[in-house]
Amino acid sequence: MLMGEYHHNIDDKGRLIIPAKFREELGQNFIVARGLEKCLYVYSEPEWNNLVAKLKTLPFTKKDVRIFTRSFFSGATECEFDKQGRINITSPLVSYAGITKECVIIGASDRLEIWSEESWNNFFDENCDKISDIAEDLFNGGNMNETL
Repeated sequence: MLMGEYHHNIDDKGRLIIPAKFREELGQNFIVARGLEKCLYVYSEPEWNNLVAKLKTLPFTKKDVRIFTRSFFSGATECEFDKQGRINITSPLVSYAGITKECVIIGASDRLEIWSEESWNNFFDENCDKISDIAEDLFNGGNMNETL
């Protein structure tokens, strides 16, 4: 399981150090793709393959399915770590996520998310007060039988 929050800078060549803890979980080869809320998603190959299998079950005749799959797959790229534990993020992905220098790398269970520090801070500030209500709805609203 991927969890935790780390702050690193991306260099001028689009290289970003990924914490060693995450490198072990991801393996040598992995996928970086456009995420939701203007962040990047990073999947290990097995997790990527699980996601692709789920997406293949969606009917391509639905417009929303076509829009999502085009956006998601067109931005996806295979990556690997260099000897310093860095990844090279393509310029379209850097641009999509609004990354200029400071990044926040978070573990989100089955994937990593890479955010510009500004976007992460805005997202967290906007949602911080809602987390208690969201948890109550998720855990007590019939979706799950457990509580936190």
